Amino acid sequence: MNDPQSSNPKPGWEQQVLEKLAFAALKEQRAGRRWGIFFKLLGFAYLAFILVAVVDWGSSSDQQRHTALIELSGVIQAKGEANSEKLVAALSSAFEAEHAAGVILRINSPGGSPVQAGIVYDEIRRLRGKYPNKPLYAVVEDICASGGYYVAAAADQIYVNKASIVGSIGVLMDGFGFTGAMDKLGVERRLLTAGESKGFLDPFSPLTEEHREHAQLLLNDIHQQFIDVVKAGRGKRLKDEPDTFSGLMWTGQQSVERGLADGFGTVDSVARDMIKAEKVLDYSVKDNIAERFAKRLGASTFAGFWRGFSESAATATPLR
Repeated sequence: MNDPQSSNPKPGWEQQVLEKLAFAALKEQRAGRRWGIFFKLLGFAYLAFILVAVVDWGSSSDQQRHTALIELSGVIQAKGEANSEKLVAALSSAFEAEHAAGVILRINSPGGSPVQAGIVYDEIRRLRGKYPNKPLYAVVEDICASGGYYVAAAADQIYVNKASIVGSIGVLMDGFGFTGAMDKLGVERRLLTAGESKGFLDPFSPLTEEHREHAQLLLNDIHQQFIDVVKAGRGKRLKDEPDTFSGLMWTGQQSVERGLADGFGTVDSVARDMIKAEKVLDYSVKDNIAERFAKRLGASTFAGFWRGFSESAATATPLR
């Protein structure tokens, strides 16, 4: 027979339970505190990484004699990587740098906005006048066409590879007309305007001869601006060829023969042989990590905040 007292808890069991609960709570608090410290350190490391990426801490390399490099890569457009705002900032920084012996503009662009290209061209001409002893050379890689060549024409000299594609000195305006398809589908275009030409180049309306002629006037005017820029930049080096301004493109070899380029070279060879400063520092203004992340999320406000913070001064970054 069981002893009835054996089923009763021992005296003081309540205190033991409370002690165990207290120790468990204390242990949980310590674990929570350790995790809190861990996440705080992780957050601090992340912020430190962002600061390193965003803030340009400068470099002692730009205190030595060097060649300043600026990249012009891709389509020249206001919202693209190759836009006048970034290129002008980089050019100003490169020309103002005391120890930059010369500037190289490395171009790999099919062209783009004539307005953006014109802004960059004008700034190069202004800086060359302000710093007459600091030359600027354009070095073409794969392609330097249309707006890309518009910018290159401002350089002291242009260097290419034999297989580079150079030229396309012309202007185009393209689009689509859907009037035939609309007729077949029985779709009626209802366009109301105040101003007889407000529907100029509307793709859903027939192109009138008057509108065609006006569009051609616009193209011819911009084309002549392009021609004047190339003639002013190349001067007597430009050969008198009837198709130079036809919009055709040529190889680097042919561009040298036509006077559109001065010779063959790379960034390294031009820095070494022309500028006499083999050390090359990149002055290009690039998006930082925060901006790239914001652009992927479509957070333009966030990107604008970081741009204002990080692009307050464009300074050199060593290439090698």
